[in-house]
Amino acid sequence: MTRWFEDIAVNEVFHLGSHLFSAQEIIDFATEYDPQYFHIDPEAARHSHFGGLIASGWHTVCVGQRKMIDALSAEEERLRGLGQKPGVAGPSPGVNAMTFTVPVRPGDTVTFSLTVTNKRRSNSIPGWGVLFNQITAANQRGETVYTAELISFSKLRDYTMPARLKLLQGLAKVPLLGRVLARMT
Repeated sequence: MTRWFEDIAVNEVFHLGSHLFSAQEIIDFATEYDPQYFHIDPEAARHSHFGGLIASGWHTVCVGQRKMIDALSAEEERLRGLGQKPGVAGPSPGVNAMTFTVPVRPGDTVTFSLTVTNKRRSNSIPGWGVLFNQITAANQRGETVYTAELISFSKLRDYTMPARLKLLQGLAKVPLLGRVLARMT
């Protein structure tokens, strides 16, 4: 998130944009990364229980990831345009859940959104907060095609390291003492 942890509101929805999935794009992605017949062979897919060609779930996820990164970059630019310093996003320690509910078919336009469902200060990384997010993707008929629960980090704007942590960091740089402290943690 390109906002500071303190500026992120729980339950705020970030609209990430839409993507039109074409048959050729579905086939190209699947040929490279998920070459199952119902993703790459329209004729065989027509006779499957899917009733036609469908996009790989990973294709949907990758498009959503790209939309999210593009939206975060746009938010960073928006904040800079307002004369504000954007926050610092951290890595994601993982995905708690991922569900594919309706197949994405050629001609579907999928719209992605991200909602921060909860947040807290990190217990293990000083100066950072943990964001609990839900990404949702829906087709043009309003059917949810994909949801995921994601975790991410966001830097705190107004963080000042407590004196005891500063002391421990300094002591850890002392060669012999640093090794002793490392074994203790």
